[in-house]
Amino acid sequence: MRTSTAARAGQYAALLAYLVFLAFPFLWLISIAFKPPRELASLHPTWIPENPTLDNFRQAFDEQPLLQAGLNSLLAALGAAVIAVLIATPTAYVMARRRGRLAKAATGWVVVSQAFPFVLLIIPLFLVLKNLGLINSVPGLVMVYVVWSLPFALWMLAGYVRAVPRELEEAAAVDGAGRLRTLVSVTAPLLAPGIVATALFAFITAWNEFFFALVLLKTPEKQTLPVILTHFIGAEGVADLGPLAAAAFLATLPSLVVFALIQRRITGGMLAGAVKS
Repeated sequence: MRTSTAARAGQYAALLAYLVFLAFPFLWLISIAFKPPRELASLHPTWIPENPTLDNFRQAFDEQPLLQAGLNSLLAALGAAVIAVLIATPTAYVMARRRGRLAKAATGWVVVSQAFPFVLLIIPLFLVLKNLGLINSVPGLVMVYVVWSLPFALWMLAGYVRAVPRELEEAAAVDGAGRLRTLVSVTAPLLAPGIVATALFAFITAWNEFFFALVLLKTPEKQTLPVILTHFIGAEGVADLGPLAAAAFLATLPSLVVFALIQRRITGGMLAGAVKS
């Protein structure tokens, strides 16, 4: 009994340490965002600002086009999430349900493609977008994000499709439903947690992505938030710490809000009770 209690206490302690490890950067970012310059330069920094101020936020909006950059990031992230889900859902269904060498080869390619580095993809993608006239445009960036997030989206959704009992699809087939009708009316509703999780992955990946946006977007009015944040760092590598922290805090909020709103759909057991044993 004592061993079980000690083990459980150790687990809770490890979980608490992990949560503190994850929360520390974000809490410190909030603290810096509300500190005046005098406190930022202090040799004895404190967690809670002694004289909290909103000047860093005002300065950040005055120095850089944060609203336009936020809109660009939102359009790119939403576009990538929606398109990736629309493509991945039927494709993952075929990959999970069809048996044969082609399906196995497609699954293997999806897994292997995750090992490709950014640098390997950026040159061919840049040339394709240049020929299409989509360099320095948000639609071009959406295309790149879809290409980058689609393999993992396929891998995620294929796992969710395999978890859907085949008996439901067989029952629909007996009632005369075709493959498309079965996917739309039977399988897709049961895939809601997987679709939401995949969309969330694609959204957050696109929202936080920096490298592709840096290479493809040239003018400030087309750039996304991660790229705009680098403008708070001077030519000599000296960061304007207060406005940078304020802008970074604002850039972090949307992904946190999106995750908080739909996390129940991810963890919900929508397959529970679908088939009686």
